[in-house]
Amino acid sequence: MPLRYSSRRTRRISMTSLIDVIFLLLLFFMLTSTFTKFAELPLVSAGQGATAPADQAPVFIRLGSDTVLLNGAAADIQTIAEPLSALVQDAPRTVLITTAGSEVTSQRLVDLLVALAPISGVAVQVLR
Repeated sequence: MPLRYSSRRTRRISMTSLIDVIFLLLLFFMLTSTFTKFAELPLVSAGQGATAPADQAPVFIRLGSDTVLLNGAAADIQTIAEPLSALVQDAPRTVLITTAGSEVTSQRLVDLLVALAPISGVAVQVLR
């Protein structure tokens, strides 16, 4: 008696449901994500033309991992706006040249820039 082999039909995988799922995921992520900026810190790169007037010297800020020097004098990062405001009150536009050591984290630099943001009439240049 001969054996009969049943021929199995191979089923095709339907891509319709996969495309529907991908479309729903894309729609979900597009509707739930936000594309707004949380905060913006104004910076001037050292190569651009924001220079101090000829009769005014720039203010130097040296940022260390645990120290801040304002024109060579020690300052606190939270209260740096007070002595800096006294330095720049007579000048319409003051350039702050900021340097950071290699051990300084980017968060510490951002903390300094946030502390400098309320002072009007200053342009911050960050040197490496």
